[in-house]
Amino acid sequence: MISKKVIVASKNPVKVNAAKEGFEQMFKNITFEVEGKSIPSGVSDQPMGSEETFLGAFNRATNARIDFPNADFWIGIEGGNIKHSETEMEAMAWVVVLDNHKVGKARTAGFYLPLKTISLINQGYELGDADEIVFGLKNTKQAMGSTGLLTDNAIDRTSYYVQAVILALIPFLKTDLY
Repeated sequence: MISKKVIVASKNPVKVNAAKEGFEQMFKNITFEVEGKSIPSGVSDQPMGSEETFLGAFNRATNARIDFPNADFWIGIEGGNIKHSETEMEAMAWVVVLDNHKVGKARTAGFYLPLKTISLINQGYELGDADEIVFGLKNTKQAMGSTGLLTDNAIDRTSYYVQAVILALIPFLKTDLY
C-alpha cells in the first residue's frame, strides 16, 4: 500500500484529526502519516473576513511546505469570522491543501454566533476565548469548538472541518479535471 506524509500547519489535535480523517476518506488505498507542526498564519489571531481567513490558511500551508519540504501534502486550516453588522457575525473556516504542483481550497459552512459571543469578540477576544467565557468551559478550541458548543456536539469542531478538507482535496483526486 502506498504511504504519503501530510504536514498539518497546526499542532491543534482537532485540525490534525480533521486532516487525517479527510485524507483517509478521500484516498482509501493510501495510508497517511499526518503530523501537526506549529506554523504561524501571518494574520490576526482572530481573522476577520473571508479574505484574511483564507490568507491565514494559505500562509500556514505555504510556510509548512517551506519548513518541511519532504512531505507529500501540506494543509492549512484557519477559522475566522465575518462581521455582517454589530449584532450579526458568522463563523467559518478556510482549508488550503498544497502538494508540489496544485492548490486545493474549500470553505466550511458558516454559522451565526450568539450576541454574547459577538460582544466579547468585538471587545478583542478570540472566538475560542469568548466561547469559554460564555459557556464556562476550558480548552474548547482543542475539543468541540463553537460548533460543538452550539449544537450540543451534533457537529463538533473536527467533523466541521472534515468536509472542507475533503472538498479541498478534490483537485488531488480528480487530477484529470484540475
